[in-house]
Amino acid sequence: MRQRIFGLHPQTSNLKRFLSMTREEELKKQGWEKRFTIDEPRLSEMAEQYKELGFEVLLEPVDTSSEECMTCITAFHDRYRTIYTRQRP
Repeated sequence: MRQRIFGLHPQTSNLKRFLSMTREEELKKQGWEKRFTIDEPRLSEMAEQYKELGFEVLLEPVDTSSEECMTCITAFHDRYRTIYTRQRP
């Protein structure tokens, strides 16, 4: 008999799904919307514009496991940030 976690079978537990959630999925669940990935000077300009429009702004390091434009970003991953926004409460 398999051991249950919090009364649920391990293969159906929310804990298992939570532990396998990507950072992007985690942020989406918290209400963040991915906008785009960019580097300076446009990064600061766009972050400020979103703030002026009333959004909360979160700058996240680039997810190098993602397949979006990895050739150029991988070489300079510390320069780029992904902008996420959500409406302020």
